Amino acid sequence: MAKQITLRLTEPQKEFVLSGAPHPGMVAGYGAGKSQAAVVRIALRACQYPKLSFAFVEPTFDLVRLIAWPRFTELLTEWGVDHELNKAESILRLENDAQIIFRSADNPARLVGFEVADAVIDEIDVLRADQARDVWIKMLGRARQKKPDGAPNTVACVSTPEGFKWMYHTFQKDPRPGYVLYRAPTSSNPYLPEGYLAQLEATYSASQLQAYCEGIFTNLASGTVYPEFDRKRHGTTQTMAPGEPLHIGMDFNVTKMAAVVFVMRDGKPVAVAEHVDVYDTPAMIGLLKAHYEGHSIFVYPDSSGGGRRSTNASVSDIALLKGAGFRVCAHSTNPAVKDRVASVNKLLRDGDLLVNVDTCPALTEALEQQTYDKNGEPDKTSGHDHVVDAAGYFAAYKFPIEKPSSATSVEFRGFL
Repeated sequence: MAKQITLRLTEPQKEFVLSGAPHPGMVAGYGAGKSQAAVVRIALRACQYPKLSFAFVEPTFDLVRLIAWPRFTELLTEWGVDHELNKAESILRLENDAQIIFRSADNPARLVGFEVADAVIDEIDVLRADQARDVWIKMLGRARQKKPDGAPNTVACVSTPEGFKWMYHTFQKDPRPGYVLYRAPTSSNPYLPEGYLAQLEATYSASQLQAYCEGIFTNLASGTVYPEFDRKRHGTTQTMAPGEPLHIGMDFNVTKMAAVVFVMRDGKPVAVAEHVDVYDTPAMIGLLKAHYEGHSIFVYPDSSGGGRRSTNASVSDIALLKGAGFRVCAHSTNPAVKDRVASVNKLLRDGDLLVNVDTCPALTEALEQQTYDKNGEPDKTSGHDHVVDAAGYFAAYKFPIEKPSSATSVEFRGFL
């Protein structure tokens, strides 16, 4: 396969893609192109080594389907490389008989039964530390196909830094020989849309900006989750009006179901009621019907409720809500936790979210007191999580964090 191609790479991307280290890792800010670098690295090696196999691992199969497949097919088409994607097997076969095997990291025990020459794991730090370690070890065991030129097998990974998690300990704190870390700040991409960085700066806290703009491992576990909340600034005595449409965020948990009731005033949300520690979905439905007769109800639930049940019935939670006549507003998957939190904080920062602290005492307390745990995730041991998660599902759907797409365009010419 002798074809000239143009790799559109930033300098940090080029360092990672062409790295000869056995175990290169890249941490990057938003818009720096880490996932695209991961795709180019594996696609390039698949073109260079006919008849060998290569692995590309995403945290979930949804990401394989929504991100990995389209990016690989688009890239190979751009390069003029014939290929065929077998979605049933999750294998992409190239014209030189090389193949790219796609797998998800949500069950490390299933990463068996195949051998590859090289592998890349995308967004490894969004996994739990123990899960990331297990996936890494599994892929080290898979990467054992011999290359005809004697080059070493490689297992690489990329991620946004998510606190002091697996990548920090593996690549920065105590790296073993062959482990090389590359860092790509958002500013390394000179072709980002105008205002991209300014939008990030208006959305995230100072510590989050270090991680999500500079690609620096930083403590995301300190302080409260919602530092923007101030009951004096955001408190209100407003209540719902008769017949007013209600927007209800909802979190599913058996015996701990929670719902926060919002009304919209001048396009801005006001939390006017809450329901916590409700037993299950049928009980919540009965409660809402009893309390809010005469109101049209829009429910913004935990999207995972489409596949799970808070009861022993055979109907999903979301199906129960629809069957009750509520308008359900939910995407197929939940937003990232950090984006859900950021949606709430942005509303608070801009003064656009008000809370009736008398009728929503649990939400008020959660906004004031929920902290991060040692892994940089909102703490779930204090009991504050359910009600504020319910509010967050509404905020993330109705007022999502918009991260403009970005393109890399620094050219590097080479041959396949």
